[in-house]
Amino acid sequence: MKIVTDGIVIREQPVKESDKVITVLTRHNGIIHAYASGAKNIKNAKSTATGLLTYSQFVFYKSRERYVADEANAKEVFIGLRNDIQKLALAQYFCELAGAVVQEEEPSEEQLRLTLNSLYVLSKSLKPEAQVKAAFEFRMMALCGFMPDLVCCGECAVYEHEKMMFLPEEGSLLCGDCAGISKKHSVLTGLGATAAMRHCVYSEFDKLFAFSVSEAALGSLQKASEEYVTACLDRSFKTLDFYRSLCG
Repeated sequence: MKIVTDGIVIREQPVKESDKVITVLTRHNGIIHAYASGAKNIKNAKSTATGLLTYSQFVFYKSRERYVADEANAKEVFIGLRNDIQKLALAQYFCELAGAVVQEEEPSEEQLRLTLNSLYVLSKSLKPEAQVKAAFEFRMMALCGFMPDLVCCGECAVYEHEKMMFLPEEGSLLCGDCAGISKKHSVLTGLGATAAMRHCVYSEFDKLFAFSVSEAALGSLQKASEEYVTACLDRSFKTLDFYRSLCG
């Protein structure tokens, strides 16, 4: 079976002397794990196109139970990420998170678009890293079946409150009044971070990064998004740990 699709390499693993296995987030087939013969050889036409964080057009063949990357042509390599170790670490976290939540053999148009746009904004320093990270986390989780309910307080239905709280384990909001009688773990998001969270989840895709937030609210936004990922998936990410170590 022949598959022609574009996608971004989110993981590469060396095999033997010149081969590697790549994990690709594709537009039409979700996550694909493929064997790339000779791809470690810099003289091989597939070498650059099968590198980590490279967006390429692929021709895959499925042989028995294994995909083989027969052809690959690079379309974007995100040079801006490769010259900054902190940005590169965050980009690798995006890849690891995508690999954890995107399904195999399922159309993933929006997940691929989100990943590419996030990497572009990150590489060009168009928005603060924390903002790009939070937007990616919330939107990716929502796209992959973990949609939080950020419309209003889950108890009294009030839309805004100066002490609005986010419950990561519930994926919902509580106003300050209702949170005062709740024993559930929550993150104080107030007005600013709550508005930013809603934008990350509910905005039109083209406007995902088109918002501004104060430094204090950005800290709350990032804490809420990160804790939401942890609560939903119940796992840690080595790439995130490394990124945190670089942030100091």
